[in-house]
Amino acid sequence: MDTELLFMPATRAAALIRRKALSPVELTRTVLAAIDREQPRLNAFVTVLHDAAMDAARRAEQAVMEGVPLPPLHGVPVHVKDQVDTAGIRTTHGSAIFADNLPARDDITVTRLHEAGTILLGKTTMPEFGHKGLTDGPAFGTTRNPWDLSRTAGGSSGGAAAAVAVGLGPLGLGTDGAGSVRIPAACCGIVGVKATLGSVPWEASADTFANNVYAGPMTRTVTDAAVMLSVIAGPSPRDAQSLRGPGIAPVSPALIGGDLHGLRIGYIPRACNAKVQAEMAANTIASLDAFAARGALIEEVTDAIDWMEFPGRIMYQAGFAVSCAQYLPDWHNRMDPVLLAFMERGGKFSLAQFREAQFARTRLFRTIQDLFTRYDVLVTPTLTRTALPADFDAAHDEVEIDGEKCGITRQGWSSYMYPFNLTGHPAVTIPSGFAQDGLPTAVQLVGPWGGDMDLLRLGAILEQDRPWAQHRPPAG
Repeated sequence: MDTELLFMPATRAAALIRRKALSPVELTRTVLAAIDREQPRLNAFVTVLHDAAMDAARRAEQAVMEGVPLPPLHGVPVHVKDQVDTAGIRTTHGSAIFADNLPARDDITVTRLHEAGTILLGKTTMPEFGHKGLTDGPAFGTTRNPWDLSRTAGGSSGGAAAAVAVGLGPLGLGTDGAGSVRIPAACCGIVGVKATLGSVPWEASADTFANNVYAGPMTRTVTDAAVMLSVIAGPSPRDAQSLRGPGIAPVSPALIGGDLHGLRIGYIPRACNAKVQAEMAANTIASLDAFAARGALIEEVTDAIDWMEFPGRIMYQAGFAVSCAQYLPDWHNRMDPVLLAFMERGGKFSLAQFREAQFARTRLFRTIQDLFTRYDVLVTPTLTRTALPADFDAAHDEVEIDGEKCGITRQGWSSYMYPFNLTGHPAVTIPSGFAQDGLPTAVQLVGPWGGDMDLLRLGAILEQDRPWAQHRPPAG
């Protein structure tokens, strides 16, 4: 019974709660007990709200008994990445610097999740200030992949991905600045959504006019991701990008059914990376074949594209160098050495290099826009290989694929991720199968601005034709 509850989709749980066939108290108690069991093994949570969650569950159950109108996710547990402000609940940003930080207000995405009826379980782990694609740090230790504890859960939303994958709440709110939702989702075999820029507000951005960070759903099913996205989307007066954002468009009429004749898919086998793990590539092709079997036209994109890895790195590392400089005098010895290395490198870039990188961002945006004059959707592998070792040093180690060293993570592992943070196009990662090492593989779907629901519709087709939710990580 515990397993059934833990791996139940959020939408099914909400439906059973509305019918008085499932108790929010029972569901929440079961998930909290599972968190307590798994936390020593996975280290996915910074804070667990045992008392507050149970109080909320009892209130939710009372509302069901009273027969009042219920919101769409009433009584469903959720957890929130420790980068997202929660009123009166620690938000540490994965750093000792903010170990006692109690925000005065909820981020608007948290407010919307509350209004949708969810029950907050706690805050999930992240590397310090979300600076890398692995989740570890001196403030909390290492978050491990539930499929293989020797591997990383990915990052920077690694705690959320590990928790969702192993049944510690069906809904996780992550954030994605250079793949930080999609990387861990791919590592842990779940769905991750980076919406169109401005569709979901990011109120914490230090520069809302040049933002490339996105809050987004992390779930085990596509339907749960779609419902959660619809809940958190919409403008915020604190996020300039969201005020005139494209919004979330409805599913295109041509995608309502399962017939994909007329759909044009551009397959991008490489970004700036030299290699792809054989199983990752094969499972991407298998996903494309599933679309082709329903009538989609598949064409490999052969355009020479400047993926601006180095200019993107300039903006990324220089941003940390500036934003975190204030902490160095008092906290240097307690900060993540990888973050310090990024800051040191970022501080050496010139103003001219930074501005040239910003110009490169616009050129990349226009290049991708041109692709969408020929294609309805772009498809890539999500990562070049399965999850890296948990002790991988992102400042100095090189990614290895089939025995060959392939550069730093941006070049050799997450090269398909960061470009779409910069261009603003929506991107969804969907499980695509497993590699010989037993870890999940994943495929990424990228759409035109506002095409988020079309991507999720295509993801739902893959979910139907190549199901994955029946696979679960080994028990601890």
